[in-house]
Amino acid sequence: MRWILAGAILGLLLVLCPALVLAVAANSIVVAFTAGVLLRPAIARRARRWAA
Repeated sequence: MRWILAGAILGLLLVLCPALVLAVAANSIVVAFTAGVLLRPAIARRARRWAA
């Protein structure tokens, strides 16, 4: 009985870990994209100031 439980938990972990990694990766991509969109005007302004 214990082995069946351990196997079920291991199976769940094997299924959940890649899903968790994918979720974290997607989340970080969304955060990076949002930050890029929000910061682009500020970066452009700073770049123009540095160029001038």
